[in-house]
Amino acid sequence: MRLIVLLIASGYLFVACNNAATHSASADSTKTIAAYKPGFGEFMSGIQVHHAKLWFAGINQNWPLADFEINEIKESIDNLKLYQQARVETKYLGMIDGPLDSVAHSINNKDEAGFRKNFLFLTNTCNNCHHEVNFEFNKVKIPDTPPFSNQDFSPAKQ
Repeated sequence: MRLIVLLIASGYLFVACNNAATHSASADSTKTIAAYKPGFGEFMSGIQVHHAKLWFAGINQNWPLADFEINEIKESIDNLKLYQQARVETKYLGMIDGPLDSVAHSINNKDEAGFRKNFLFLTNTCNNCHHEVNFEFNKVKIPDTPPFSNQDFSPAKQ
């Protein structure tokens, strides 16, 4: 009988200790996730993809997709301002607001000619910003090919 009680007590002790270790590992994992801060380049790479997708959505007059992509760019800019406050480059991000608004206006009006003009304005502003922060070697252009071969940029059939 004493052996059974000892085995049961050992089992409870094992479970309790294991549970504490699991809780500690979980807390460490949560701290690591909370401390993770994406780098400036990670955000910019995402913006570059959305910039290219925005172009192909706009020239194909897929206005819902173009609206989605412009908002993804704006969200990334907002996240840069949030997570990269200490970077000098972050102070220059405001220069993109006007061009983004111009492109969004063209999208809302379903104006392809205006979209093309304002997209060029946006692209040139990106390059002007890169120049201002001594990253002029990162020159953005109007894309020649879509960034993904598995996406159809034509508008959805109604």
